[in-house]
Amino acid sequence: MPDIMGKMDIAFPHLNIYLENVPKNFTIFGFTVALYGVIIGLGFLIALLIISRVARWTNQSPDDYWDVAVYIIIFSILGARAYYVFFAWDYYKDNPISVFNIRNGGLAIYGGVIAGFTTLYIYTRIKKKNFFLFGDTIMYGLVFGQVMGRWGNFTNREAFGEYTDNLFAMRLPVEMIRSGEITELMRQNMAPGTNYVQVSPTFLYESMWNLCLFIIMLLYCKRKKFDGEIILLYLGGYGLGRSWIEGLRTDQLIMHTTGLPVSQMLALCLVIFAVVTDIIVRVRLRGTAQTFAKASNSSSTEPGKNVSESQNTVLANNEELQTTDSGSDIEPSDKEHG
Repeated sequence: MPDIMGKMDIAFPHLNIYLENVPKNFTIFGFTVALYGVIIGLGFLIALLIISRVARWTNQSPDDYWDVAVYIIIFSILGARAYYVFFAWDYYKDNPISVFNIRNGGLAIYGGVIAGFTTLYIYTRIKKKNFFLFGDTIMYGLVFGQVMGRWGNFTNREAFGEYTDNLFAMRLPVEMIRSGEITELMRQNMAPGTNYVQVSPTFLYESMWNLCLFIIMLLYCKRKKFDGEIILLYLGGYGLGRSWIEGLRTDQLIMHTTGLPVSQMLALCLVIFAVVTDIIVRVRLRGTAQTFAKASNSSSTEPGKNVSESQNTVLANNEELQTTDSGSDIEPSDKEHG
């Protein structure tokens, strides 16, 4: 590996990989196009194709998802940008016009997810659709879109972590990095006569984590017990990975009042929420099933009791349970969707 790296080069020394002239953008018809934006756009497209496939796989209409996709994409981008700017306002307050320049990055996934969920909720309420079923289906596209989107961070030379010398250590020329993201530990480990810092490729860690989560979600698809369970699997799985990966990053968005990394705190909250909610719903569903079983058994042993009447009573209780839970994040799934 050379001691002096080219301005646009990126290296993974322990993997013996040296990439020359990795562009951040390209020009077409005199217009500069950021690779970051291209990768994000491709991520959205592939996510939609995956969502359509899952919809067919679970006996739904893909057209419903293409209809809502336009709204979700628009508001997710706006939400991701607003979230990032809010927690990095010190960077933008002296140049507010730069808030509208997203070609160089500055999209926070949590802001996009929050805006996306809000948009989906409003849409399903208006169209009288099952929010939890729609959410389950969309999660597959969302997590794979994140797998791709992190490679936009790679071309932008951002979303990396503290100095490391592990197998996946990555080298970046100093002049390609924002000065505020170069830590004292990185400077201390710069060899004399070199022009690069060695960092943790947290974008790679998160991309690979999300790919594993995507595979787990696919394998679990036909085994889910209730609509909304895939949402919980995504929130818990993504939150678990993000909680430790975020701790490695040098560009953390900090909560103004506490000084804590906002994304790391939110990730831990998601894990707790997902686990607790999943347990509560499973316990309630199990109680409903046991009640139904008892009613069925009693109807077969008590003379003169009508079985249909007993089942109707249990189903009425089940409907009452669902009505009680309507304000929660989960509802039992329809039989046709498994």
